[in-house]
Formats: sequence, C-alpha cells, structure tokens
Amino acid sequence: MTDQILVILGITLLVMISPGPDMVIVMRNTIVGGRAGGLQSSLGVLTGNMVHITYCAVGIGWLISESILAFNILKYAGAAYLIYIGVMSFRARDMALSAETKAELQKNAGKSWFLQGFLNNILNPKGTLFYLGVFTMVITPETSAATTLLLVLIMMSVSALFWLFFVYTLDSNIVRNVLERGQKIVNRVFGGLLIFLGIRVALMER
Repeated sequence: MTDQILVILGITLLVMISPGPDMVIVMRNTIVGGRAGGLQSSLGVLTGNMVHITYCAVGIGWLISESILAFNILKYAGAAYLIYIGVMSFRARDMALSAETKAELQKNAGKSWFLQGFLNNILNPKGTLFYLGVFTMVITPETSAATTLLLVLIMMSVSALFWLFFVYTLDSNIVRNVLERGQKIVNRVFGGLLIFLGIRVALMER
C-alpha cells in the first residue's frame, strides 16, 4: 500500500502543476472575481474530479475511452466550451478590479464560478483518461475498498491543498497589483490560452 500511496502522491502532484484548462480557468476567475471566484472555481474542478473518479470506479470510464462516438462527443463539447470562455475573456473590457467592482462581480456571477470550474473539468477528456489510468495501473480490482478510499482521499486532498495555495498566492496584493496594471493584456492572454487549449482538446487523439 505504501507504494500505491507514493505513486498516487507523485502523479497527482505532477498533474496539478502541469498547465492545463483547469489551471487557466481558475487563474482567470481568480483575477476577475477575486479569491471567491478562484475558490469557487476550484471547488467546481474538485467536484468534476469526483465525478470522473466515480464513473471510472464503476467502469464507465473504460466504455468512454473505448467508444469513438462517446469520446468524440466529450472531446468536442469540451473544446467548444473552452473556446467559448476564451472568446468571452478575449473580448472582456479593460477594468480595474476595485473593491466595488469585485463585489459587484461576485454578486452577479458568484454562482457561475463553480459551474465554470465544474464544466471545464468534466468536459475535459484528459480527466477521463487520467483517472482511468489510475484505476487501471494503481487502484486495481484487487485493491481493498478501504485502501481505494484512502487513495482517493489522498488525491483529493493534494488537489484541494494545491488549489488553496494557488488561489491565495494569485490573489495576494503583490501579484494582483501587477496583473491589474495590465488587465487588458491579461484578458487577451487568458482568452488566447483558453482558445488554444480548446483547439488542442479538439485535435487530441485517444
């Protein structure tokens, strides 16, 4: 079991620090919506992870990976969503995130931060393939229920701690002041990154 724990810790950390759609959407929403936007987006991502884990545990992940139609539907839906969010970010107006602005954004868009994080994660076929790999190579049918639960808790705990550190660091005064000076450029950069990631998802193979 010790070997399984070390492997789970290692691959989860590697996945978390690797730039991808989840990281970009959390960064974008933290900058736009402040700490609340980032944390709610992170919670949406974590909820998406639990959905991936659940269906991979019961075998549906294997069916998705083997079905060309199901995989392509998931792939193109995810790509379209990323491109849509990217276009919205690219077109966003230049604005200084004052306390009043952030309060207004959080009031009007608070519920959408979680949904954006959730949809961004659940529609990413890489999530399916990652957790399918975990449940094939690390958590096998021979793994006991108690060990499986422990390994899943470790994955989720590492992910949650990473997002907390990431959001709080990004929302620090020093980082925020730098980003707010070039808000228009930041919007363009994140918009471009999301569109690029959407295209990459659309072109990815199983």
